[in-house]
Amino acid sequence: MSFSSLKQSSKSAFSNLQKELEKTTQTGTVDERFWKLTTDKAGNGFAIIRFLPASDSEDMPFVKLYSHAFQGPGGWYIENSLTTLGKKDPLGEYNRELWNSGDESLKEQVRKQKRKLSYYSNVYIVKDPGNPENEGKVFLFRYGKKIHDKIMDVVNGDELEGREGINPFDFWTGANFKLRAKKVAGYPNYDSSEFQDPSVLEDLEDAQLESIWNRQHKLQPLIATDQFKSFDQLQERLNSVLNLKGGQQTQEVVDTLKERPDFNRVENMNLKPAPVPLAAPKTLSKEDQPSEDDEDIMDYFKQLADS
Repeated sequence: MSFSSLKQSSKSAFSNLQKELEKTTQTGTVDERFWKLTTDKAGNGFAIIRFLPASDSEDMPFVKLYSHAFQGPGGWYIENSLTTLGKKDPLGEYNRELWNSGDESLKEQVRKQKRKLSYYSNVYIVKDPGNPENEGKVFLFRYGKKIHDKIMDVVNGDELEGREGINPFDFWTGANFKLRAKKVAGYPNYDSSEFQDPSVLEDLEDAQLESIWNRQHKLQPLIATDQFKSFDQLQERLNSVLNLKGGQQTQEVVDTLKERPDFNRVENMNLKPAPVPLAAPKTLSKEDQPSEDDEDIMDYFKQLADS
């Protein structure tokens, strides 16, 4: 690069420097396979993406994952839930015990410890004003129930409106998705996001679409058994976070609570554990129940845990 070129590129060089410095301040390792909407300081963001079909050897174009993220007196509990695999999970069992007690304070604790639902799909980035270099590339995209409901809405169609259902994951008859984020009551809101009219992706030829298909990431490894700790390992972590002594089964965990000074007896129950005080972040609603998708809350939890 010549000196004159250096002068001409000073603005773009500064922009690139800002992005790189921002990456170095982020905690943890960034998985380059994933795409996330860029938002401004006010929490607003916009992009156009296309949900892609199932990859070769996979049946569905999405997978779903249940996880937990909360802070207890013994630290953070950020773990994938075994209920994703249709198995019993120690926190799920423990939450059931607390909820069935009928005690409102224990139900409040369950709300703070509830599982979060995330979906994962491959997406093609049509337009990304925040990061134009992503356009034309394939990424994994994590999203919550709000966006999933919008997918279900176009799949089902509406007989009253005369709107036929479409497969938004299809290359030829699917539709681009306008992803719009706004901050409402302190949380990301995607209500104004919408699907466009059905069309062939970028008006591309089949050979080009096949190239995109071949660049997709496998989804099943995201929910493979090696992504989950064993029941015993999760139980041990749960005991540590909630300062419990319990053994491997939920009943054993509850039984150990009667040794605590704050243990009470109530009618129709032999045992009732007092609620474990949780140092919930002040930015969360009282029920730890954000108005929008859980993946944003999961990212926030992870940042707090790593700080």
